[in-house]
Amino acid sequence: MDAIKIIIGLTLLVLGGEWLLRSAVGFSYKLRVPKIVVGMTVVSLATSLPELIVSIQSALQGYPDLALANVVGSNVANLGLVLGIVLMFTRIHVTSSFYRADWPLMFVSTLLLWWFIQDGKLSSLEGIFLLLGLMLMLGYLFNYQKQAVIPSDESNHAFQSWFRITFFGIIGGAFLAYGSDLLVDGAVGAARQLGLSERIIGITLVSVGTSIPELAASLIAIYRKENAISLGNLLGSNMFNILVVLGVTSLIHPLQIYDSQLLNFDIYVVLGIAALILPLVFIPKRMQLGWQEGLVLLVCYLLFILKTLV
Repeated sequence: MDAIKIIIGLTLLVLGGEWLLRSAVGFSYKLRVPKIVVGMTVVSLATSLPELIVSIQSALQGYPDLALANVVGSNVANLGLVLGIVLMFTRIHVTSSFYRADWPLMFVSTLLLWWFIQDGKLSSLEGIFLLLGLMLMLGYLFNYQKQAVIPSDESNHAFQSWFRITFFGIIGGAFLAYGSDLLVDGAVGAARQLGLSERIIGITLVSVGTSIPELAASLIAIYRKENAISLGNLLGSNMFNILVVLGVTSLIHPLQIYDSQLLNFDIYVVLGIAALILPLVFIPKRMQLGWQEGLVLLVCYLLFILKTLV
């Protein structure tokens, strides 16, 4: 039964990633919004729905470590596994907005999480601050990116009516959420039979499962040569995971952290891999990410998983 859930979940995730991307691209052309902004908002929010659903369910069912480990593991997977795999297939050319706005917002969000959980918990008040931080960061992002508007090409995107944009967006997001729920349910069911802890399940199986929407959306974006959406999606997804997923989850049910490894190791790995992205953009080739950088990220992720399992 668990295997069937995993297969159906993966199928829904791939379809959802394709349809959501169509909606996001059409949205960016209709409103003349920069693609990277769409990737960091519309696509990122939809692909973060699985993390939100899993974290809320985990907190309400009395598994706070699983809720936090899901987000921590997912953020490491987004930059280490997903971005690493994407870079194996394509080279991403980075614009100056990456280090002036996009990366700093993601990194500040990670620092904020580190600061809040130093006392071993994430309270409802801190959840409110995370959500307020989201509004401030989105306001800054849209204001900063005003001059980076991409002209619309009506000849190539005239077929994207508002109805189709809305339809693909809603159905794609729903498929991502439901597909991920099935995948995680099947994976956790199999893992629990092996006697693994909440943290290990969250860091490995659950986080990878909930990161599959980001991988699907990013690979489809690369296939359709929408590289800006791919990079923006991953950066935005990490920001949304912290500010929205943990913000909403802790507001509904405060999180008490019981596994010391989350505080003494995992959170520093999230900070480290988030910080690593910046120098990789400049070394060895300035403002580019290629297979060499992808390999570094994949190795970092593999070492993290090995350390978690040992």
